[in-house]
Amino acid sequence: MPTIKLERVHGDFGFAASDENGHTVNMDSSPESGGQNFGVRPMQMLLMGLAGCSAIDVIMILKKQKQDVQDYKMVVNGDREAGKEPSLWKNVTVEFHLYGDIDQDKANRAVDLSINKYCSVAATLALAGAEIKTQVFVHPVVKS
Repeated sequence: MPTIKLERVHGDFGFAASDENGHTVNMDSSPESGGQNFGVRPMQMLLMGLAGCSAIDVIMILKKQKQDVQDYKMVVNGDREAGKEPSLWKNVTVEFHLYGDIDQDKANRAVDLSINKYCSVAATLALAGAEIKTQVFVHPVVKS
């Protein structure tokens, strides 16, 4: 069972969370709530987790399909519920930017499989009511 430890290390709300392997992430509250921009907001971390989870899926799927992924970038945006506590993610948009000799249909299929079947973070957000929309951009790499 994974174990996460958290300790306060900076001001009132600056925390360091670490896993059993010693990987550490800094977290903080927003400046409006007394934070000091020491780290990522916990809710933003969910979107980062979505990006990481899906990126691993997509690259694994494309590698199995013998696609040449030379670079990979994502942009994730989200809107939270207004005026509610807790304020959950309501709408999330994910842009996938794939670079290399990659078939667009295979890229689209890999993203669909990740978001709708394999990515546990996407499933968690969806069960909490978030609508996740995707856009897939394949950028051929020009060889010089």
